[in-house]
Amino acid sequence: MTSAARTAVQGMPRIGAGRSLKRALESFWSGNIPAEELQRTAAEIRRLNWQALAAAGIDFVPSNDFSLYDHVLDAAVTIGAIPDRFGAAGGVDLDRYFAMARGGDVGGHPVSPLEMTKWFDTNYHHLVPEFGAASVFAPDSSKPCGELAEADTLGIATTPVLLGPLTLLLRGSHPAGTDPLRLLGPLVDAYAEVLAELHQAGAGWVRLDEPALVEDREAEELAAFRDAYRRLAEYSDRPNLVVSTYFGDAGSALPVLADLPVEGVGLDFCRGPENLSLLRATGGLGGKVLMAGVVDGRNVWANDLDASLDRLDRLGDLSAEVVVSTSCSLLHVPLSLGAEHDLPAEVLPWLAFAEEKLGEVATLAKGFGLGREAVAGELESSRAVRDSRRRSGRVVNEAVRRRADGLGGSDPRRSSGPEVRAAAQRERLGLPALPTTTIGSFPQTAELRSARAGWRAHHIDDAAYQTALRTEIDRVIRIQEEIGLDVLVHGEPERDDMVRYFADRLDGFILPVEGWVQSYGSRCVRPPVLVGDVSRTTPMTTDWTNYAQSRTSKPVKGMLTGPVTMLRWSFVRDDQPESATALQLALAIRDELVDLQSAGIAVIQVDEPGLREGLPLRGGDHAGYLAWATRAFRVVTAPADAQTQIHTHMCYAQLGDIVDALAELDIDVVSLEAARSGMALAADLEAADYTGGVGPGVYDVHAPGVPTVAEIERLLRRAIEALGADRVWVNPDCGLKTRRYDQVVPALEHMVEAARTLRAELVTV
Repeated sequence: MTSAARTAVQGMPRIGAGRSLKRALESFWSGNIPAEELQRTAAEIRRLNWQALAAAGIDFVPSNDFSLYDHVLDAAVTIGAIPDRFGAAGGVDLDRYFAMARGGDVGGHPVSPLEMTKWFDTNYHHLVPEFGAASVFAPDSSKPCGELAEADTLGIATTPVLLGPLTLLLRGSHPAGTDPLRLLGPLVDAYAEVLAELHQAGAGWVRLDEPALVEDREAEELAAFRDAYRRLAEYSDRPNLVVSTYFGDAGSALPVLADLPVEGVGLDFCRGPENLSLLRATGGLGGKVLMAGVVDGRNVWANDLDASLDRLDRLGDLSAEVVVSTSCSLLHVPLSLGAEHDLPAEVLPWLAFAEEKLGEVATLAKGFGLGREAVAGELESSRAVRDSRRRSGRVVNEAVRRRADGLGGSDPRRSSGPEVRAAAQRERLGLPALPTTTIGSFPQTAELRSARAGWRAHHIDDAAYQTALRTEIDRVIRIQEEIGLDVLVHGEPERDDMVRYFADRLDGFILPVEGWVQSYGSRCVRPPVLVGDVSRTTPMTTDWTNYAQSRTSKPVKGMLTGPVTMLRWSFVRDDQPESATALQLALAIRDELVDLQSAGIAVIQVDEPGLREGLPLRGGDHAGYLAWATRAFRVVTAPADAQTQIHTHMCYAQLGDIVDALAELDIDVVSLEAARSGMALAADLEAADYTGGVGPGVYDVHAPGVPTVAEIERLLRRAIEALGADRVWVNPDCGLKTRRYDQVVPALEHMVEAARTLRAELVTV
């Protein structure tokens, strides 16, 4: 080649600098700003993203990757898959759009939102489209066409991004007993209409994302996919099409992709290195463009430029053109390292956030097209960074490694079986039937956030901050006693995040201050970065839990975050197997559990919402993952006595395919998301090997409404019918920190009232 290769980026972070989208959304929802101001903020985020991409020389600049809430919801709106209850015959305005996401009032009637689940194996949550038995689609291309025109006014040609029809159908919900593929024909017609309008609006290329292809797909699904894209390609009024996969290798779908009559294919070579051998076995892509994802969109480590160039060289003869690309959207990483001022100077060069990854894409394109001598300086710097990280004292702790090695191949388990534990815990706790509790956190009030910010800025001292925290714990305990909950929590006022709080108190982590990424809607998190071996040097939770227990005669749960969730919700190190990192985390958290138990805490919850999220996308890899993941959990809980009741919590993921792994956790009670799905998981639990207590969430804490007593009773009856009253606990879906007290208190009162009603019925039977 005599010039740099062309470049592509799959998508950009959409929360804006300083989380400007979050602030605008929440101000709009609270009625403090008009829709026009929200849209101005959104337009400014898009402008800055497009200009950053253009400045980096990116050739395929994405548009329609931005969303006010969720790109899967946007795709459903674009093709007109709107459930009847949202009354969208005249189009989807902002109120209806947000009602689909959060619930609300439509036409004077309260409506429930779409269900929410995890986006494949990421920590991003998406809304689940609903498809009826005979859905009719009414395409509306105003958003993708509008953003295409918006970028054009800036002099930037963009490639609109659409979620592909197969993935949209397979990530949606369908009436029981119906085949999702039944709708692929009419859905293709809707997509063809949108593509034609984009072409007429000036789009030269459109990217259709089909990450469902990196999961196990049946032959009939691949055949339907092939036929659908052949039909799309037949339309004369269409732009060039790139079908993109990510989060893994394309497996048996790769020959189908190679044979499609489209102009380009996108493959992930970071999470799916096997794509290289699959391409070779297939004979390559022929005359198609290959968008080669060699810059990781899922993690924050600086690219190994030598390794990426080696990979690009091996791809050179497998397609008509290799375009250097990110592996997936940069939605999953923070915006810019430029905002970080407190990270250790040694560590900073090891990292690359979204804007830095644009530079990596450009460097690789130059080196691939013009030869390594054209980027000799960058390659030398990359090697120096890798060497610095490998030699750093932050990375290896021999004492931690010896302790982990000391476990050998043992199978840690609690010393007593479930029946013995259940009897001991009944005697110690004396709980009623259908015991009520919450998941852990209570609302983080403005006053509490202000106190934390003041403490961090050294405007108030440790004593004043601790007084504020004790005052809040007193309040939370008092509220729970007044409501009548049976097992209390301290409310976690000292924690701004269930992972970051522990990471800040464990050796082996660094914590970017502005490293925000979107979890869903306006919810943003700051994942810690795991840079080295993990250990606990001092207790992390016992003081606050002990204080809360001293304020009540009811049991207060000790609250810990489990090792797999710590792993999955951090940017994990890439220089050792995840199983080794999980074991180190487990040993550190185990020390905390031992301290809580020694202090007399009778109920300890070890949250593992990340367990399902980490499940590999292909079934053949499930058993190996679950073996080390559940073992890591048991390393934490093995020291628990029979009288100590061990809970775990999981939320917002499709749990049916790991439900049998619950028995391997060796727990006493599990609480799960169930409200948005209408208690659908109860049937899975009924058939599972796990026989312990179950707290299927009876109200959706991520929607702003307050559930009625009747709604909660209805869900509870379904749970009791499936599981039996002796196993059912009563709790919300998730923690309450994102809600307000004026929402939380009446909701919990309704929950307790519903539990008491059904408890009384049990007595009279």
